[in-house]
Parts: sequence; C-alpha cells; structure tokens
Amino acid sequence: MGTSRPSRPSRPSRPVLLTTLAAAGALVFTTLAPGSATADPSPGRDIHREGSPLSSTERAAKAPASAADRALDDASGGTGLTDTRNRGYPREQKLTPPPANPDDKSIKLGLAPYHSIAPKLNDIQGIGDRVSVEIAGRSAGGHQLYLVTVTAPESAKEAARQERMRELIENAPAAAAKDPAVKSSYKTPVFINNNIHGNEWEGTDAALKLIEKLAKAEDGKSKDLLTHNRLYFNVTANPDGRIAGTRANANGFDLNRDFITASQPEARAMRDIAIAKQPAVMIDLHGYVNGTLIEPTTPPHGENYEYDLFLKNTYANALGMEAAVNGLGYTPEKDGVEPAVIPFRDQEEGWDDWPPIFTPQYMLFHGAVAAHTIEFPMVVNNEEYDDLPVPELRRRSAINVDIAGAAMSATLNYTQEHRTSLIADQIETFRRGATGAAQVPVSPETVPGVPGIGPEDVYTTDFPRAYVIPAGSRDQRSAAAASRLVRHLLDNDVRVERATRDFRLGGTSYDKGSYVIDMRQPKRGLANVMLADGRDISDKVSTMYDISGWSLGRLWGATVASVRGGGLDGVPARAVHEPSRVGRVASRGDLRLRLDDAREVAALNWLLGRGVSVRRAAGDDGSVILSSKARGAALAAAKKYDVAFDATKAKAGAVVRRTRVAAAVTPGELFALREMNFDVVPVSTAVLNAGFDWKKSGGVDALFVSAGLSYGELNAEARDGLDGFLAGGGGVVGRGAEGAALNSDAKLLAAKAVSGNGDANGVVRVVNAGPLTRGAPSHSFVYAPVWFSELGSGVRVEQSYGDGNPLLSGHWRPVDGAGGPADAAGQASVVSGSSASGSGVVLFGTEPLFRDHPKGVFPQVGRALLSVG
Repeated sequence: MGTSRPSRPSRPSRPVLLTTLAAAGALVFTTLAPGSATADPSPGRDIHREGSPLSSTERAAKAPASAADRALDDASGGTGLTDTRNRGYPREQKLTPPPANPDDKSIKLGLAPYHSIAPKLNDIQGIGDRVSVEIAGRSAGGHQLYLVTVTAPESAKEAARQERMRELIENAPAAAAKDPAVKSSYKTPVFINNNIHGNEWEGTDAALKLIEKLAKAEDGKSKDLLTHNRLYFNVTANPDGRIAGTRANANGFDLNRDFITASQPEARAMRDIAIAKQPAVMIDLHGYVNGTLIEPTTPPHGENYEYDLFLKNTYANALGMEAAVNGLGYTPEKDGVEPAVIPFRDQEEGWDDWPPIFTPQYMLFHGAVAAHTIEFPMVVNNEEYDDLPVPELRRRSAINVDIAGAAMSATLNYTQEHRTSLIADQIETFRRGATGAAQVPVSPETVPGVPGIGPEDVYTTDFPRAYVIPAGSRDQRSAAAASRLVRHLLDNDVRVERATRDFRLGGTSYDKGSYVIDMRQPKRGLANVMLADGRDISDKVSTMYDISGWSLGRLWGATVASVRGGGLDGVPARAVHEPSRVGRVASRGDLRLRLDDAREVAALNWLLGRGVSVRRAAGDDGSVILSSKARGAALAAAKKYDVAFDATKAKAGAVVRRTRVAAAVTPGELFALREMNFDVVPVSTAVLNAGFDWKKSGGVDALFVSAGLSYGELNAEARDGLDGFLAGGGGVVGRGAEGAALNSDAKLLAAKAVSGNGDANGVVRVVNAGPLTRGAPSHSFVYAPVWFSELGSGVRVEQSYGDGNPLLSGHWRPVDGAGGPADAAGQASVVSGSSASGSGVVLFGTEPLFRDHPKGVFPQVGRALLSVG
C-alpha cells in the first residue's frame, strides 16, 4: 500500500483508526492500539458517519421543522456579513444578549454559556480600539454567529487599501508578487475557528481569553502582532450544539462534514468568512484525542490542493504548537495528559485530509497555506459528561482551555515570524491556478525540513482545461439542476462564464447559454473538487477517516463535460454572477412538470399542499400533469422553485395525492425530505412504543425507514399498530440494512438484502431500469452499500450497480474476500413491488439522501414515496 515510513523519527506507534460494520448497518468507529485486540480508551473523539448515533432503537432524527426551514430559507442568501469596505477598524457594535439559559451544557464544565458571550464581547469592545464584532449569520437554531476581528486601528482609507491588496492577491497574483506594498504592509489574515462540534467546547473559552488579552496588551510584541496581522475569531461556530451539548447543530448536522454541500447556515457563514477574509493561516479547535492531535494528516492527501505549500507551512506550525502544548508541563502521571501527536509524522493512516468536507481542508482552496485541526486531550463530553463528578470535568476542561490557548498563541507567533513567506505562498497558490501551472509533487527536495516524505504522500491531479455545463434544448431535463449547480459554484467563489452564442470546444458543439468554467482561475482546486469525478483510492490505504468520493458533476443531476485540451479564446462568453432562471409556464394547454430534480418534487408537494389537482402522466415517464385551469398556481410554483411547466397533450392518469411520511431516518435524510416539501413526522422504535397514532392529523401514507426503527424491538401494541398500517395499504420505503431488516421482519417483499463492506463509500455507476429511476443520473452514492438478490415474483429491479467495478470514486474494499464492489456488480441496488396486503414497497441499497448531498438522486426517493403513498 506504500504506507511504510522508515525515514520518520523513531516514536511509539500511534493508534490506527479502523471501522467495523455493526448490527443493522450502523457504522461504529473504534481506535485500536497496534497489537491490541481491545479498544484503546484514550482517544475520546466521537468519530462516526452521519446518522450513526440515531441507529439506536431508542432514537430518531427529530430536528424541528423550524430549524430546517431556517437553513433552507437562507440557502441562497449568504450570511450576515455586511459590506464594510468604506469603514475602518474598529467596527464596534453593541450586541443584544440572548436570554440567560440555565440549561446550557457549558455551565457544568465551568465554561462560558452561549448567553454570556455577547455581554463579554460588549465589555471587551469597550476596553480599547482593537476589537470589532460582526454577526456572521445565524445558526439553524436561530442563534447569532459572532465573528471577532482583532487588529490595530485602521482608517477607512487604510482598510480600503488592505482590501485592494487582498483582491490583488487573488485576482492578479503575478502583480501581487511584485508589489512592494503587499510585501511590506499587507496584514496577514489569521482565522481561528472554534466549537464547530458543539460538545467540543473549550476553543471558545480560549478564544475569549486571548481576545481580551490582546485588547489590553501594551507590550511591544502584541502591538507589533496587531500592526501586521488581522486576527479573525469565529467565537462559536455551533451555538446550537454548545447549548445542547451535542456534536451537531439543531438540524442534526455535523458541520465539519458540510463544506462541499453547504446545506447548513453555519457552514455557509464559514464559507463566506473564508471568501471575504482570505485567511493565510487557520486553525480549527476540536476535542478529544490524547495526546493533543495537531495536523497535518496521514495519507491520502487531497489531490486538488497545492499540497507542497500547505505541508511546508502546516508542518512547521505544528512543531511550534507541539512545543507550546508540551511546554505547559502537563504529564501522563500527574494530569493524564499524553504528549502531542502530529499524524503526518507519527501515524501511518486513518486520519487523512482527502475529502474537502472538513474546515481546514476547505480553507485551503481559499488561500490558506497553513491549516490545522487541533484536538485537545481531556474527554468531557458524552458518557464522561454524564458520569464524571463536576470537579473532575472542570479540571479537564481547564486543561483543554489551556492547551487550546497555547495552540492559538503558537500559531500567532508562527504567523508573525513568517508573515512574508506565508503571503508569498498564498499568492503562489492563486498564481498556479490562474496560469494553469502544474502542481508540485511533495518530496524531500520540494518540501525540505519535513521528515519522512515518501511516495505514499504524493497525490496530484491533471486539471482539465475547462468544464462545460450544457444548456439548450438538448439538456432541458437537467436545466434546473444546472442552475442550482452554477449558483453553488458562484457561492463558493468559483468563476463561471456563459456562452453568448453557439460554440465548439474540444471537438463538441454546445448551445448558446451553456456555462463555461475556465480552469485557469485562482480557485481551480475548488472548481475541480466539485466538478471532477474524483478517484478510486481503494488500493491506496486500508481505512479512511470519512467519505472518500463525491462529485457534484455526477450527483447533482446536471450534465458536466470535461474539456481536456485546446484554448478558450474562441469561446464567446461573459462572466455571470447569477445563473439564468429556468422557471417558466407554457402559455396554453395542459402543463407537464418533470420530477427529475429535487426542486421539481418540492414544487409538486407545494402545489398538492395547496389543494391543486395533479395527475400522473400516462406512460409512466415519471412526470405529472396539471390542467390548464391550474396555470396560476403553476406560475407561482415556477417562480418560487425555478422549475419549468411545459405544454403537453399527454393523457392524464391517476390522481397524485399529498403524501404524509412517518420517517425513522438520519438527520440528513430528514432535512432532504423537508427540502422536497414532504410532510414528515419523525418516528422511531421509542416513538412507536410510546403509542403512535397512525391515523392522527389525516393519517400516515408512507413509512420511510433507514435508522432507529427495529420491528423486533417493538412492543405488542406498537407492532399491532404498524401491522395495521401495512395491512391497510400503507407504503414503505426502506434504505440500507435497517430498511431491509424491516422489510424482512414484516414479511413485505421477497428480496434478500446483502450488505457490503460497512466502510465502503463513494460514487458508483448504476443502470436505471424502472419508472422510479427513469431520467435519473447514471451514478449514485453509497455508504455501507447493500444489494438485493433472490427476488420473488413481482419484485421489480428499478436500478442495478454497474458491471465490472461499479465504484467511480471513493474507497470500497472487500472484507475477508467478500462485500467488495465485484460482488455488487450487476446486482439490484433499488427494487420495488407490492406486499401480500397490497402495500407498495421500495428498497434502496444506495444512500440517495446522504448528508443532503446527492441532489440529483433525491427525486428517486421523492418518486418512491409518492408511488407507495
């Protein structure tokens, strides 16, 4: 596998993260010491895939609809960051504190409850003229996100000059490299992100201490630091979780997995901070790994980064943080604190930076050249929070605050000492992108001073010359998806142009209106990570920390063409700042609405919720028909959801009715169902056992099961209620091993579910064969894939895994010779049919709603729920 590192310093071997498939398909991550058959209890990090805590029969996704509404309403509106180009520093504002909350989980640890932060920042702003506060947005739960800037005072003129230099660095990096003003007087931006996991609290408290210290400092070193740098503190990135003592926000999302999708307002706020402030250095404060973990990481390394520049600075800063943390004097014997760990140096695999879903990895695409996850050591969350006495919890949290402060101070020291080279490396990052320069593979020669670099660390990619997202009559089916994808690229500061007339590129003809992404742009890495297929890295390492494959091009439903050669000089195109709207309604005749896109499903459910009569199109092509009399409602839906209603002469079939869904699902699935405007009632084993009324409020039409509902764990009354629902024709949609288990236990469809490697994940090739998948993308997403065999009479294959190796990008290996992609090839991935009682049933072996990400696959679930309901 190429993971041996013989040239690295001799050091006790560190744990390697392994994954195992637990009961009912939930992934459980454990940490095994080398040579040990038992879990090492020292790393307390809550490592898990999205949704796994909800796999217990006692829990279900139950985020309030208001939180989902808030996240969805803000999805295209950016954050609360204001345009302050005509203002200097400080930019003080008096914050309105929220009501005191005695149930804030921080209080037990002796840490700052959320309601105390605004008064504290108000007090600090009054100390002098160095501290400013902006509201960067609101969380899913409605709490303000505080962005604090600490720097020496600036006039409006000087602030405008700093902004011009920031823009020059990104937009004209060659000129910036030669500009003496940039070298001498540009303030290095440093971003310190805290508490992105709500029950990893202490970074917030360390940040408040440091902000106050710098506000008061009169020593020459501090003054010099603030003269030459701007320090940005996201005081708590996840106030919902901080208050509730949960890793996730109010929608149940792990925000440190959301950066490519940006489904949550907190992730969008951090994205906009990255774009507006353009940090050269950033650190992300977490817990809990003992000893303190300080990135850079083990292989594999993301192939779209300028990894040589990143490794040079990140490793050097890690050494400084290691010295500062160890220098605090905590010991294993006296305090239970182990020496700090740098995974790149001390581990072989299991803590990688391959996916750009994490904060530090995402920040690299916006110019960070030193970026770290830092895990303080002393566990105070989960079981420890509940079981340990308060004095011990507070002892531990105080140590963590101390260690977080040491990491922050060491980072500021590194920045001050290397500010000129850090900015030069940031400029070089953007220059390579703008000019199409080749990446520089890491080696002892290209990154001197970093020990143990080997071939296992070399990951680069061949960037295409451009991407084209076609438009016009040939691509009407994906017009809504194209519009959404372009909006997302623009929101991430990727440059997009639109053709003003028909053109040819790379030997292919494209219509006027097609979008062109010139890959010679400063943030080419981000454009490529979103639009490229990715890579199958199954043979590179034995285990991965999180997902290994993603592709907006393959999974969001839009057609994306990669252009490998030639130039763009002959392409007639103009820069766009907004995608063209695709919403329209034919002026006469009956109207057809396709259901190929999540927004189209959302529009349908919106219409049904308002009592509009809708029928299925004859011929089972997956579309629906509205009478010409409903044109007014269609106009409103087209405007709201930017979808097209075309004229049709097709015959109308059965009436489509509003589907109310009882859902035992993960948080990401619950969010996606609400995004498609389904009326959702969260359920679980516990909810059913407590006495669930299947007929209340108009009744339930469909049951969706993927997590948290076990037929065998139901009490007699709950089982009778579920059986009655099924006997009465209630439909079922099951996903993954738990959905398949319910199908088997309730004796619905004759189909044997086969579970693949529980750690496998990525983008897979599929063959669509049924009405539920008609028009769907030829790729889907899997995590712990399942397939179906021994299909009974009447069971229809809606979709199959592709032949050969169905994995396009990601990590999927067999375990003990089984459960690999070769076993899944050609097997049914989605099946449908009717039970003996007439209930409609659809079973998914893929993950079509994973973390609200694979947007183009959502309609498969939408159609399934509408069909079984």
